[in-house]
Amino acid sequence: MRESVLQGLIQHFPNYQKAFAMKAVGLKRHLPITDADALLDLDLPQPLPGAHDLIVKVEAVSVNPVDTKRRHPKDLSGSEIPELASKGPRVLGFDAAGTVHQVGSAVTLFKPGDRVYYAGDVTRQGTNSEFHAVDERIVGHMPKSLDFAQAAALPLTAITAWEALFDRLHVSVKISPEPRPQPVLLVIGGAGGVGSIAIQLATKVAHLKVIATASRPESAAWCRELGAHHVVNHFGNIPEEVRALGIKNVDYVLIFNDTDVYLGPACEILAPQGGICSIVRTAKPVNMTPLMEKCATFTWEFMFTRASKATWDMIEQHRLLTEVGRLIDQGVIKATATTTLEPINAANLKKAHALVEGGRTIGKVVLRGW
Repeated sequence: MRESVLQGLIQHFPNYQKAFAMKAVGLKRHLPITDADALLDLDLPQPLPGAHDLIVKVEAVSVNPVDTKRRHPKDLSGSEIPELASKGPRVLGFDAAGTVHQVGSAVTLFKPGDRVYYAGDVTRQGTNSEFHAVDERIVGHMPKSLDFAQAAALPLTAITAWEALFDRLHVSVKISPEPRPQPVLLVIGGAGGVGSIAIQLATKVAHLKVIATASRPESAAWCRELGAHHVVNHFGNIPEEVRALGIKNVDYVLIFNDTDVYLGPACEILAPQGGICSIVRTAKPVNMTPLMEKCATFTWEFMFTRASKATWDMIEQHRLLTEVGRLIDQGVIKATATTTLEPINAANLKKAHALVEGGRTIGKVVLRGW
């Protein structure tokens, strides 16, 4: 109610419009990134906080594959989608770092002036705006050792990698009391945003032996720099390349690229009682029967579930981002921003979307400043 009243004031009274308008980047139609109107510079009303919300003054954002998928044409003719036409422009973006500007009535974890980072909520407007509303329970205190651009590269990939390893595959961060070989993790898509964090968490926190996949010398070097013990080519025969390393099976597999293509090789190389976790939806039915005789598991990771479904444990994302910040500040893991564009506007966000859609980025693409 308060927000609709504010929007009415902004629309009809120029002084209110000047005081409460903000810059944003969004879309009105789902178009290819090469189209001039794929992303637009907009002036929108500033959001008002709900009870558990922070209003964050956004200083930096990053672009993930999910951003490009939500922008991607759903109607190849470029005609308006009814959903957008009825609700107004859609603001994209999930990763953000900035300063708390205002807090809701029930907020207890933050205060105005706090530096924060987070990955947003798929059910709400995105972070590509000067001010953004987000539930405090999915926000973390920003690592003290990073600037806004470096911090903005982390949240979505860090949450995804952490939840995949520790919440979905139940990898232990403790040394097992039983004598056993060091568990082995295969990361399919090691040089991407999520893979770049997963390699570090697996080697530095869970103390796993990590095999990453990469196809170019520079991406393979990046994986090794992050801590991967071995690198194999994901365009080759992955089981054969892993066994050529003297490793018969792997205990865990993380699939960060094309589940339809890589589930078969993952099932083949997986050890009995092992586990596979994927973040990429399938385009067709897949065969899970090979996992039965191994008593192995397959699980999905979708980092938006806790926020979008308001699960009882959604505050776990606040806690894990806080822990990731501690690991960053202690030098255990490092930020993964590799490309920085400025300022945050439609032109630079189109460049960033094109880079991510090209599928050859290493680490993360970030944008800073308005």
